[in-house]
Amino acid sequence: MAFQAGFLNIGGLMSGHKIVSHVTGFATQFGLELNSHGLAAWTLLFIPLWFLIGSAISGYFVDIRLKLKKKPRYYLSFGILFFLILYVWYYSSRGFFGEFGEQGKSTEGLYLLCLLSLICGIQNGTISTVSRSVVRTTHLTGITTDLGLGLVRVFYRKKLGKELGDEGKANLMRIGIIYFFIMGSVAGGLCFQRFGFDAFLVPVTISGALFFLMLFFQLNGRT
Repeated sequence: MAFQAGFLNIGGLMSGHKIVSHVTGFATQFGLELNSHGLAAWTLLFIPLWFLIGSAISGYFVDIRLKLKKKPRYYLSFGILFFLILYVWYYSSRGFFGEFGEQGKSTEGLYLLCLLSLICGIQNGTISTVSRSVVRTTHLTGITTDLGLGLVRVFYRKKLGKELGDEGKANLMRIGIIYFFIMGSVAGGLCFQRFGFDAFLVPVTISGALFFLMLFFQLNGRT
């Protein structure tokens, strides 16, 4: 999932010159653009708004059901991810969003960036709920902070004793998330540069595999 997030982010950056899961960056850019472009800057807020909506969608299918002691519908959350990414690939590869790399300059381009942000919001909300707010896969600020804290805890493991818990394993997971996010960005950069919108077939394949696996396990009562 972190690999997919890195891949989607570089796709948004190369097509529309925006990092679609970085809400902090949008807030900063909004402040900058508001001083120079006035009302046009408000369009920037549409993109992180769809990240918020995506998180709410995942909350409806997963988080709130867990809180109500009901079985979470992971397969629906993963299914929405799959079909949204499939939709993005299908229509972008057929020119609906215009020429690759020009998506920051048109209404269709804004629509594409909002879709990518929606996808990241659903993914981040779902994984956050599954991990009890420990893991975020679409941005690295929190994970990097946790890794820094975790490394200090491991350094003082003798003094902490039992309070340390499984910090070593947690640090390996954090390193893995950072690594695969970066690898997703590197792979995405190469693929989008060579194949344009057709590179979205990579996250289509990843999300599709996860969706059908989750559907299989949930329908068989294993999750």
